[in-house]
Amino acid sequence: MDAALIAKCADPDLGPAIVKQFLAAAGSDDPLAITVKQAGRLVLVPHSRAPREAIDVVRSHVGRAVVRVGLTQFPVGIGVSDASRLQATMFDPCENLRTGTAMFAKVARIVTRWYGSPTDRDLLPQMLEDAIRAWKSGYFETTNIFRAEDPGGPTFIAARPDEPEQAGAPPSHAANEGGGTGEVKDPVKPDEGGIRIDLSRIDGRK
Repeated sequence: MDAALIAKCADPDLGPAIVKQFLAAAGSDDPLAITVKQAGRLVLVPHSRAPREAIDVVRSHVGRAVVRVGLTQFPVGIGVSDASRLQATMFDPCENLRTGTAMFAKVARIVTRWYGSPTDRDLLPQMLEDAIRAWKSGYFETTNIFRAEDPGGPTFIAARPDEPEQAGAPPSHAANEGGGTGEVKDPVKPDEGGIRIDLSRIDGRK
């Protein structure tokens, strides 16, 4: 997967490394890929050569089977009663990546809440594995993850090893450049943030 495409189109709550792992485990290399399962069994469908052909295949199965499409293999037709409303843009790599990663980010937040929104990075691999398994099956702890509401809160698996903050912690904020005081504006609650030290008063300066 092209890094520039991920940077441009993937959900910002997921870091590039997480997106790559997600795609490797649950996605497809073919933007026109269609997977159809009915009663748990794989249904063979002809390979499409263009988005117009692909959307016709999708429309013929939506409502009667589970249909997943494109690079992210996100499920289509959820909550759609009229298959004619489905558009071929779902096969555009950027649009598919944007929609699929946004859905996966919601799955991640569902998993995160179940884990109690931990900050221990050692739990990250297990949480990611659980989120990918839920993406593939459509369920997490008996919950239909695609029909469930987004619980909000931290997306724990968005944490990346190169980030200074602990996973799930609010991002740090830069000093107020316009004030020139060296003071830091931080909207988090005092008992949730780290210790802040104002160095501007050293040597009696005020």
